[in-house]
Amino acid sequence: MNSQALIRIVGVSHTYPGKGKTPPRQALKEIDLDIQSGEMIALLGPNGSGKSTLINMLCRFQDPTRGSILFDGVDIKKIALKDIRESISMVPQKPFLFDVSVEENIEIGQSKYTNMTIKEAAKTSHSFDFIEKLPMKFQERLGEQGTRVSGGQLQRLALARAFYRNAPILILDEATSALDSENEENIQNSMKQLIKGKTTFMIAHRFSSIR
Repeated sequence: MNSQALIRIVGVSHTYPGKGKTPPRQALKEIDLDIQSGEMIALLGPNGSGKSTLINMLCRFQDPTRGSILFDGVDIKKIALKDIRESISMVPQKPFLFDVSVEENIEIGQSKYTNMTIKEAAKTSHSFDFIEKLPMKFQERLGEQGTRVSGGQLQRLALARAFYRNAPILILDEATSALDSENEENIQNSMKQLIKGKTTFMIAHRFSSIR
């Protein structure tokens, strides 16, 4: 995929099928968006408003019920999944980490766009100091789903992964929700570097979070 891709969302609708007595639920209806390379898009709304559905379709975790999504004018269904996902970095509200070392958890984000070392990514995401205090530092295992670190530390490690990955499309899903005010300010300053030149989707429930 071209890192200068224009993303087009054309007449996209998505309906979740009903189950038992639960009727079908329409999450999105005829969405049209033209997104230029390097543009920032804010997706705001309460739970159930379709924000995550749209992001899942961009990552091709699911497909639209109707309509199409195009990267560089090519329907996303005709692009290899590996190419789509290599071009996207995501910092979710609840990051998923693995029971491997800190270094391996950050390195999972490696892609052809990587241009910094793991330690540089940790420093930029303000993860380095707490990692250095762990008994085995970057070789410390994190436990199932990162249970040996706090929620704020989990989000900083997810940010380190995104810095290391350096993919041209960036998705931030309430990416600072678990941080205290001091760390949030530091991370927001680092994000100015992370989003530079990237097509960025920011997901939030409130406009204040986007600001």
